[in-house]
Amino acid sequence: MKVAIPTNTRLTMDEVWELCREDLHRIEDQIHTDLKSNLSLISVMGSHLINSGGKRLRPLLMILGSRLAGYTGKSHIELASVIELIHAATLFHDDVIDEAPTRRGNKTARMLWGNQASILVGDYLYAKAQCTIVSFHNHDLNESVTEATRKMAKGELAQLAFNGDLSITEEDYLEIIGNKTASLMAATCRIGAILGECSTEQRDDFELFGWNVGMAFQLADDTLDYVANKAKLGKSVGKDLEEGKVTLPLLALLKRCSQNDAEKIERLITLSEVTEENLSFILNLMKEHGVIEYSMEIARSFVEKAKKSVMLFEDSIPLQALFTVADYVVEREL
Repeated sequence: MKVAIPTNTRLTMDEVWELCREDLHRIEDQIHTDLKSNLSLISVMGSHLINSGGKRLRPLLMILGSRLAGYTGKSHIELASVIELIHAATLFHDDVIDEAPTRRGNKTARMLWGNQASILVGDYLYAKAQCTIVSFHNHDLNESVTEATRKMAKGELAQLAFNGDLSITEEDYLEIIGNKTASLMAATCRIGAILGECSTEQRDDFELFGWNVGMAFQLADDTLDYVANKAKLGKSVGKDLEEGKVTLPLLALLKRCSQNDAEKIERLITLSEVTEENLSFILNLMKEHGVIEYSMEIARSFVEKAKKSVMLFEDSIPLQALFTVADYVVEREL
């Protein structure tokens, strides 16, 4: 029987972190163990990226999802590390593609060790993750991770193809972030259900929860790029625009602003003239036309879809915690 989405015992995000603290520490230790190599460059570069911060939302989803599924073993620790290694690999590659000088306020690996090393260490982490998955001798686990990796590569390629292209539609954009970001969170949650030996239908529900949370996360992240505090977000305001990434706030603005303003924006992006003055012009237009609110409302709609996808599960602490995490991805600092 379906149950209503619980609201009277909501956990705070601090309580959720505390609830998972011991497992998160074990996962952190596992990540550093997995980064150890007799080739020091792998260990040093991997540790540089891992230690630079990050929200660890994927490990959190792994812990809570496996608990909701009734799993009581320890394999989620190693599998959460696998997911983080894959995520780290994408960051190494992303920073090379974007020619990024900093990440989370620190110099990127490519600035310290070069593009070649960043690409190769990223490749190594992908391979390391796949080897670990294969060692479980579980086809369902293997399929979930490899399919997510395929989708992530597809999303990255699509984003590159559309870089600076203002003809991109909202549907194109949503497909890109679905592949590039949401697919790994979806796989993370499905793995929790696989560990708990859930039915195929329940595994699909877990996966849908993760996918919707991933969509909400990326939509919020792309919106925060235009309004967030640099110190809290870890990147400069308007960084996506400078890199030619056309995200939902900009697409929404181009639909709502005057033709003259739209043409000016198109010229600025085409000529890569994203100066502080031009960025201020675009930000003021976004405020005038309410596109930040619009984009966040779309993000919140994915959060609600995420919650509805797991409504068949009985109310419990892990379920409450998952709802809190879903809300958190759109309630971060604006």
